[in-house]
Amino acid sequence: MSKKATFAAGCFWGVEAAFRETPGVLSTTVGYTGGRTKNPSYEQVCSHTTGHAEAVEVEFDPDQISYDKLLDVFFSIHDPTQKNRQGPDVGDQYRTAIFVHDDDQAKEAQASKEAHAKDFARPIVTEITPATTFYAAEDYHQRYLEKRGMASCVIPGQEISNSR
Repeated sequence: MSKKATFAAGCFWGVEAAFRETPGVLSTTVGYTGGRTKNPSYEQVCSHTTGHAEAVEVEFDPDQISYDKLLDVFFSIHDPTQKNRQGPDVGDQYRTAIFVHDDDQAKEAQASKEAHAKDFARPIVTEITPATTFYAAEDYHQRYLEKRGMASCVIPGQEISNSR
């Protein structure tokens, strides 16, 4: 039986690509969550008036990969010390957040956040919050990088390094 995990770590295109390559991940969906507007559009989310984050909903097989290992991927693919931004992307929709689906995920997320704190010189600002309604993004955002033959959306010179 599959489970869900939901992560926000900046622009959802690169986050989705990283999780799609993770063994044990069955599917990914990019979308919006954590805000107050129902069925928001990309343009609305970019207006900073919805409260939503760009996020990726990950369906995974817990017999193939643990939630803790997904958390390791999450902390390795972005800078969790940047509040409301990742690299050149600035705004609340780019915040770092883990949207937990149950109490076990909440405990594991908190433990993982504490364990990864040693990897960064600055404090981790990742929010850990209960998952709310997830709104799938427009079709053109799904598998965006894959459709364009791109491996990542990292800007040269802006690569993420855990040695801060």
